[in-house]
Amino acid sequence: MSDLAKTPTSTASDTPAPAAPVPAVDPRLLVREEGLAGYWTEFKRKMRGGELGSLPVVIGLIVIAVVFQLKNDHFLDASSLANIAVFTSGLGIMAVGIVFVLLLGEIDLSVGSVAGMGAAVWAVLSVTHGLNDWLAVVLAVLTGLVIGAVHGAFFAKIGVPAFVVTLAGFLGWSGLQIWLMGGEGSINTPEGSVVEDLTGHFFADKAAAYGLAAVAILAYAASLLLDSKRRKAAALPSRPVSEIVLRTAVVAVLAGGAAYVLNEPAGARGLPLALVLFLAVLVIADFVARRTTFGRQVFAVGGNAEAARRAGINVDRVRITVFAISGMLAAFGGLFIASLSGGATKSLGGGNTLMMVIAAAVIGGTSLFGGRGKVWSALLGMLVIQSIQQGLNLLGMASEIQYMITGAVLLAAVVIDSVSRRTQKSAGRA
Repeated sequence: MSDLAKTPTSTASDTPAPAAPVPAVDPRLLVREEGLAGYWTEFKRKMRGGELGSLPVVIGLIVIAVVFQLKNDHFLDASSLANIAVFTSGLGIMAVGIVFVLLLGEIDLSVGSVAGMGAAVWAVLSVTHGLNDWLAVVLAVLTGLVIGAVHGAFFAKIGVPAFVVTLAGFLGWSGLQIWLMGGEGSINTPEGSVVEDLTGHFFADKAAAYGLAAVAILAYAASLLLDSKRRKAAALPSRPVSEIVLRTAVVAVLAGGAAYVLNEPAGARGLPLALVLFLAVLVIADFVARRTTFGRQVFAVGGNAEAARRAGINVDRVRITVFAISGMLAAFGGLFIASLSGGATKSLGGGNTLMMVIAAAVIGGTSLFGGRGKVWSALLGMLVIQSIQQGLNLLGMASEIQYMITGAVLLAAVVIDSVSRRTQKSAGRA
């Protein structure tokens, strides 16, 4: 018998069964299961990788508050904080639209003139021609939406750079704004009108501020619990109950403290309507950006437009929609500016309006390079800018000092963003 015949034949039973595949789990997903030690490790990893998030601006706000409170003990008074809230709202709403545009990696230079157009349309329709005030407000906001869509169409469909399109819009809509106002240098806001109430109305009933704080706390806790439930259902690590309680407690302290300051001290006027509307815009915009398909598409297009197109995303539609949102919020913010200034003018939306709005988005943490940022950046950035202005006003500083300091803060924010991106690239996370 040959050697070949003596060789035992292998059978299926002799072959070891293949090992069951082990699912790959990103160790970063296990942070929540490791408690405080896991979060500390993740924090250090993010710092080394340049993922700073909102940390610089939060630290900046704390420093600003401490410095100005030491210089003038009225900085954190109820009236001072109410002024910050009211003056933040109009420009902050405009900054929300800019955040969406920056997420695309583009820029909108027309927001100031679109704000002026919105105010002019409202004033001419409501005050000059006697149209219903609410209808005039709606038409003014829709005017901004249409203008933004036109900009987006030129950019997306024809290929004109957004910088050029919106710069042309800045000039063109400013001219149309002056033409609409006619021979009048300004049209005053009527007493008791919707636009006057945007920044002039305060909810004096203490239940309003405390009620809003309670709603915010409960909504935040519910969102954390629902997120944890969804992650458990998908067999993913989720936040432990202790962390949910801790996060909710922090929000409760902040919201409750703000409600107390707006209600209780001497001179407190209550909850400003402007702040309520600004927060509503922020919540809706944040939901759209983080929880909807459209929001994910915005981030995808901003990260890599060609890759997004090959993935089946209608890039043109996303771009047109984003510029329409920017125009709509610019017109709405223009009504707040008209409310603060006492009426619509030929120069409303000019001056440093554009720069302040863009600075707020960037200072708050939205990247100029696209694909990275949060809607709440608009709130954080405007708080920084308005807190600086309020503090310098209390100290009697001239406006030129305010401009220089705001410019320095803006430059610092862009430097931090650039260094962060470079660090992430070197760490392989760009």
